[in-house]
Amino acid sequence: MSTASVATQVRDDRAAVDKAISLLVAFGDRASSGLGVSELARRARLSKSTAHRVLGMLERNGVVERVGTDYRLGERLHALGLAVYAPGHEGVRDLLLPFLTDLYELTHHTAHVAVLHGTDVVYLAKLHGHRPAPVPSRIGGRLPAHVTAVGKVLLAYDFDAAEQALAGPLPRFTDRTLTDPGELSAELDRIRRTGVAFDDEESQPGLSCVAAPVLDRTGRAVAALSVAGRRGHIDTQRLSAEVRRVAAGASRAWIGRAARPPRA
Repeated sequence: MSTASVATQVRDDRAAVDKAISLLVAFGDRASSGLGVSELARRARLSKSTAHRVLGMLERNGVVERVGTDYRLGERLHALGLAVYAPGHEGVRDLLLPFLTDLYELTHHTAHVAVLHGTDVVYLAKLHGHRPAPVPSRIGGRLPAHVTAVGKVLLAYDFDAAEQALAGPLPRFTDRTLTDPGELSAELDRIRRTGVAFDDEESQPGLSCVAAPVLDRTGRAVAALSVAGRRGHIDTQRLSAEVRRVAAGASRAWIGRAARPPRA
């Protein structure tokens, strides 16, 4: 194959990848319910024939699947997404779901289970009522750890992750976000002393949150539990005792699970 042919092939491959990604992003909030080719083509700014051809390629690879005349994201894409996170996260979520339920029942505010992934926080589970607070979290979603209560409490009990976060850039989300390494380091010291972290409009204006760690036998945080609500409608200081108490129970359950011998 000539050099010109190879270059053309590379350009074509890149174009195909760009089109495929545009179509996957185009599903938006209809990822599970599905969309027709015409609507996907419109959202991705592709011709209908091109969209149909690329969707066929994605379908053959299990990345999308056909539902009648529509398409939705496929199981393979979901599996690829799960592969990004540590394999133990599903077990963490399953063990902590009863405690998440307890926390919601005690507070009736949006409750989360989250873990660290590098210097980001990843939300594994979320419970809310009929009037949820406008929180930026979503199951499987990430936020920089330093802007959230769950993230700060996880950093406080993971020295390697804290060191990495303090050495890197600390992006600002609001005018209250801690972006100075010295201030964040002092905040993490305070969290270690009190066992609880707060987010006072640091991740999003109008949002307050309180979090506590779920600790293993070594004192390292395996996850964090939190409640969040509209500033002025949630008393995070008052609720901090409840969050700490539920997280302590979750820690005991985690340690007890690790101490139990595996079933034969």
